[in-house]
Amino acid sequence: MFDCMSIEKFDQEIRERGWVVFEKILPDELTQALREDSLKWIDVCSKYQIKNGINTSGDGTAHQCIGGNDSIDRFIDMHLFHKYIARYFDDKPYICNCCTPIGGFPGANIYVHQVHRDVRTFIPGYHLRLNMLIMCDDFTLENGATYVLSGSHKTEGRPDDDVFERQHERIVAPAGSVSLFNSALWHRGGHNATDRKRVALTIGYGRPFVKPQMDYARMLGEDYGRGLSPLTRQVLGYNARVPVSLDEWYRPVAERLYHADQG
Repeated sequence: MFDCMSIEKFDQEIRERGWVVFEKILPDELTQALREDSLKWIDVCSKYQIKNGINTSGDGTAHQCIGGNDSIDRFIDMHLFHKYIARYFDDKPYICNCCTPIGGFPGANIYVHQVHRDVRTFIPGYHLRLNMLIMCDDFTLENGATYVLSGSHKTEGRPDDDVFERQHERIVAPAGSVSLFNSALWHRGGHNATDRKRVALTIGYGRPFVKPQMDYARMLGEDYGRGLSPLTRQVLGYNARVPVSLDEWYRPVAERLYHADQG
């Protein structure tokens, strides 16, 4: 677990700007493995997109990429930023909401390039979700480093395009850097004007009582869950499952699917 920024600085940056960056924090070997596995998952998910008529060639993204016994699983199990994520959620339990590799393909123009926020419910001052952006390549102005509008997590409405374009900042950092930002922050991906992919892995974390995009615990299964550490079981939603039968509902406290501390 990293301890490379004081909690006080983290609190201030997240409160005022809505985002922080840990520059060059991951080892090169892990960063490269995450890059390769992100691209592997993009190939896998592109086949689903094409088969189900979502698009004709894949859009350079993948979704819910957990359970492949690869570096993404290992990274989640490391909990390197648990100190900061837990602080963001008032030192209460949290779960993984989504896991999305993004290829940053040259010349691509997809949904991530639109100004957006990643949570649609706005509660002033309340931390509902947190984004993690893992930079598997250098993020530069030329290859489309992420645009963010500092402080925009404090207001409900979408900023005017001219305001966003005048006041945005860019998350420019070397490969192996990680950004954490309030999911209510308005942001967009930049267009890649180089000839090399700009790969990123994005992971969303949320309160346990908010539905994740994928029911990871049921997708991965109980056998998989038994081999996880207590913290990883928590993060992957094993403590916040919804019963689907009376038999699952009427369980002793220690065996209940939705634990009492999940909010």
